[in-house]
Amino acid sequence: MFDIWRSGFIRRPLSSVIDQPPAADEVTWLPDCGPYAYVADPFGMTRDGVLTVFVEAFDYHVRRGEIHYRQYDAEDRLIGQGVALAEPWHLSYPTLIEDGGDLYMLPEGYKSGGLILYRCARFPDRWEPAARLGDQAAIDATVVRHDGLWWMFHALAGPDDRAMREMHLAWAENLTGPWTAHSANPVIRGLDGSRPGGTAFVHDGALHLPVQDCTATYGAAINLLRIETLTPDAFSAVAVKRFEPGDLLAGFGDGLHTLSGHGDVTFIDVKGIRHSAAEPWLKAGFKARRLLGLNGPRGHRATGPAVHAKLFATDVGR
Repeated sequence: MFDIWRSGFIRRPLSSVIDQPPAADEVTWLPDCGPYAYVADPFGMTRDGVLTVFVEAFDYHVRRGEIHYRQYDAEDRLIGQGVALAEPWHLSYPTLIEDGGDLYMLPEGYKSGGLILYRCARFPDRWEPAARLGDQAAIDATVVRHDGLWWMFHALAGPDDRAMREMHLAWAENLTGPWTAHSANPVIRGLDGSRPGGTAFVHDGALHLPVQDCTATYGAAINLLRIETLTPDAFSAVAVKRFEPGDLLAGFGDGLHTLSGHGDVTFIDVKGIRHSAAEPWLKAGFKARRLLGLNGPRGHRATGPAVHAKLFATDVGR
């Protein structure tokens, strides 16, 4: 049994889906990757009339995510694609951040041992490490500027599905830090609303945050939280909306775990749980490739190991 995801976008602002959830006929789906691969965690933006969608690209033969991009014109025709970022470790959740005229990406890469902020050196396919944020390997970190401070909602790895049942929070005056852990951490507990699942945004004067409901299965649905209290010493939130995959895409009714947006475009993904007799062979092939050293990055790497070692040694942003 394994998960296959499909990612898509809707030509409506993220805030509009609160009152009008996505309908099947308004979603443009990224191309199918085949039976044993997928793209998930879509984030994106429009530049010069071209919509660029960044996704986690995962292949069960390799079992290590990379950040890829797909580009669309104004008529939603696919006009470009490629590798945006690849590292020796798994990458996913390519959230985008704009600050001081620069564009950054903050992908989840906790197996690297930390959380690396990448600055865009050439859009959309060259990203360079700019800072290490905090001193923990945050998972699905969602960063937003609100009330004069930067806030980071994230999960942490640990036993008993900790990454799905605890939300942690940190704050900073500057994007690159230093970051301070919230005094009430974990600020949320429970499988139904602890792991971030998309872009934090303001609607009707209140900050909202999509979170994953992992009660029945990983990424079963998105619960939308309205943040009612957000200070360095206090936090409270209430769930105000729920988004389920429903019949958005045939064969993919088992999960929806990303709700992100930028400008006039909203991004989602949906999941189908698959059963295949080929699964043992996929696992055996992966192990064989690993023994032969064939599971390395397939595309452009941001830097060499020495640059990453220097970044972690200086511990920028702690």
